[in-house]
Amino acid sequence: MATTTQTVKTIENSAGIPSIAEFYAGRSIFITGATGFMGKVLMEKLLRSCPDVVCIYILIRPKKGLDPRQRLENLLSSRLFDQLRQEQPLFAEKIQPVPGDILQPNMGLSEADEELLISEVSIVFHSAATVRFDEPMKISIDMNVTATQRVIDLTKKFTKLASFLHTSTAYANCDQTEISESVYTPPIHPQKLIDAVEWMDEDVLNALTPKMLINRPNTYTYTKSLAEFLIAEQCKQIPTAIFRPSIVGASWKDPIPGWVDNYNGPTGIIAAMGKGILRTMVGCRDETADLIPVDTAVNMMIAIGWHTGVYRPEVMKVYHGTTGQINRLKWGQIEKQILRVFEHHPVDGMIRVPNASFTCSRLWHEIRVRFDHMVPAYMMDLFLWITGRKPIFVKVQDKLCKSMNSLAYFTSHGWTFSNDNMFMLLDVMTDTDKQVFDFDVSKIDWMKYIETYCLGTKEFVLKEDPNKTNLARMALKRMQRINTFLNCVTVFVVWRLLMTRVKIASTVWYRLVNIIMKLYNQIPKIFLS
Repeated sequence: MATTTQTVKTIENSAGIPSIAEFYAGRSIFITGATGFMGKVLMEKLLRSCPDVVCIYILIRPKKGLDPRQRLENLLSSRLFDQLRQEQPLFAEKIQPVPGDILQPNMGLSEADEELLISEVSIVFHSAATVRFDEPMKISIDMNVTATQRVIDLTKKFTKLASFLHTSTAYANCDQTEISESVYTPPIHPQKLIDAVEWMDEDVLNALTPKMLINRPNTYTYTKSLAEFLIAEQCKQIPTAIFRPSIVGASWKDPIPGWVDNYNGPTGIIAAMGKGILRTMVGCRDETADLIPVDTAVNMMIAIGWHTGVYRPEVMKVYHGTTGQINRLKWGQIEKQILRVFEHHPVDGMIRVPNASFTCSRLWHEIRVRFDHMVPAYMMDLFLWITGRKPIFVKVQDKLCKSMNSLAYFTSHGWTFSNDNMFMLLDVMTDTDKQVFDFDVSKIDWMKYIETYCLGTKEFVLKEDPNKTNLARMALKRMQRINTFLNCVTVFVVWRLLMTRVKIASTVWYRLVNIIMKLYNQIPKIFLS
């Protein structure tokens, strides 16, 4: 460690502060979570904007009958890497898959691979975690806490370590309303929970979970706060930083505007609204929707890795990758813009005309779920059953409701995040680095971004052909006419039923018809006068 520190200080003193690309040049990097959403973007950006990186080692496990090398080939076939493929045709040679699993002792590494990492790696990005909010406590602890302990243990062995970045979440301390860039002490020491999980029955642990969470909404935020405490406690002697992004969404501009590859977070909301299956959500329109584009978050991660390795802060820094206090966006704005975009760029295979809205009232939300989600779902499944097809809509709605319920806490509350370290980081970067690794969120035009996000969801997640939008527009118009007709029929039937039972309703009806007929008879006179 002393040798590495001396090397960095020599660079600073003799040649000035290296640029970000210069800092990463000649180094090997180890990434956990490289197959995830942020991990893919991080790997692509490092290779494209820091072309002199020696090697990127990625921890990857066999999955669905594919070995690590096959999984890497599938990953690199994504359109995300098209620009990199054009600029650096041999970029894949710099990526080395390392078979392993963060859930296994010693991360499942072979002795040879462990020795290779220890001797070669100088920068570590730990971003592997479960992002499911409703994960059972045992799984969440294994993925987010115990796995972090294993990464720490391995990282401490690296002989060339210059920088270690742990990716957390801005909501790790969501039981607070004002959150500073510091690590908070959890109600229980992480090691006690790690030890308890080894012997405690899972059913007992699940029963204790509500008492353990206290004011937190789920196991994800709870275990991420525990992982932060482990990092702060055990990494005091190595150059370490913690990055807390807020809700990570599709790319803003780099390398493909609107690129996204999963249904997590806002993407699921956008897709469900576009299909017309999402009609109501719990949330406050005036609360802050703290989104950060994935490319913006990744640019900040790379800059933090550089700053941690070059400046070696005496006290570990925590960075908030948030937007709410810098460039505010509200959930109500998102709702309106999504509907506006899908009015002009409808999705293929709409089930109903898009018409979703946030409500702060859980009672009204539950009523609407029953009548505007479940009743139509049962009717459509009945139609499928009658026509000999497999019913699917009730299952889709059940899954959608669970997903929306897990997001309700975040769409109904607001937080104030400090951003001092983000601004500090921008201040010490060169103008060139600010352009290449842009994370200045004040420049984001949110309405344009949401439009790009919706179009990206259509193209990359729903796999739609942008050239078939005209057909989708025609389908939307037909559906709107049918919807208007059905609404009119419904109103007429309800009113006629009222007329037969309530005398005043009948009186109002006939008076209204009489007024309309008189106005109709006056039209020729108006035009002839």
